[in-house]
Amino acid sequence: MKLDPAVLKLLQLDADTTSVSSAGGGGCSSASTSKIISKLNDGTEKAFFMKTGSGSAAEIMFEGEHASLNAINAVVPSLCPQSFGHGKFESNPKTSFLVTEFLHLTGRSSLKGKAPSLAHKLAKLHTTPAPTPDGYDKPMFGFPSTTCCGDTPQDNSYKGSWTDFYAENRLRFILRRGEKAQGSDKQFHNLVEATASQVVPRLIGDDHLNNGKGVTPVVVHGDLWSGNASVGIIGSKEGEPEDVVYDSSACYAHSEFELGIMKMFGGFGGSFLKEYHELCPKTEPVEEYEDRVKLYELYHHLNHWAMFGGGYKSGAASIMKSLVKKYGGEG
Repeated sequence: MKLDPAVLKLLQLDADTTSVSSAGGGGCSSASTSKIISKLNDGTEKAFFMKTGSGSAAEIMFEGEHASLNAINAVVPSLCPQSFGHGKFESNPKTSFLVTEFLHLTGRSSLKGKAPSLAHKLAKLHTTPAPTPDGYDKPMFGFPSTTCCGDTPQDNSYKGSWTDFYAENRLRFILRRGEKAQGSDKQFHNLVEATASQVVPRLIGDDHLNNGKGVTPVVVHGDLWSGNASVGIIGSKEGEPEDVVYDSSACYAHSEFELGIMKMFGGFGGSFLKEYHELCPKTEPVEEYEDRVKLYELYHHLNHWAMFGGGYKSGAASIMKSLVKKYGGEG
């Protein structure tokens, strides 16, 4: 299989010494994956990972994933592969591509324990303030690109308030998308609205968290279920296998937002959380921590309902009913 000239140009590779083959896994329903191997001038081989997809959805997804991986990689380089770029094939401009470092997945059994753990790396990511976006004078909640959680392109437009960002850019945004895809239901609509307008300011209000100091935006992976975390070696085949993540859907958010998706599908046990919270303490008030994580988990139930319909709606409703009962105002 020949590599498209646009990819050769991006990576500055020689077509005669470069080959492409299929690679498993893709992270979304619409992408296919390939492994690029190129013989360099010094005789060594270098491997790259490429995702391809067609249409504007793939173009948006790859632009977001490129920015996501590099935002994480800039803070904790060993946590995820670096992305080299994205673009469109010269041979077929309807096909978009993303090229990253190759990740040699090895599985948990190969961990020797010398490298920093996933909890350690994630805590470093979550205790490093997000960069200040161009044109702003302080870190903001949001992200410079649209990122996709599953196949959902998210609204990452900047907000100075975490409360506003979560209510508007996550809960109300995904409600509109879900209603478009699955049809509307007044009772359910009102439940999301009550959560966004009453529970969010009460539970994660900027003047409520950290004794009124609010939270500092940090980079989060954004879609960290156990299927997007593994053990492997980034780049070369040399070196020790380490905990790694991929298929990210990053934004600048409250660190605890990450824990919502991690809790929804499980796979990250008590020892992980214990180590993580020793390095990245729970936000004050600590006694409301589990309800905050539940509120953040809600977004992913709503997103799954928007994408797949069915049983995710009742899961979302039961979370909202319990939170509204506990934190909803009486008007």
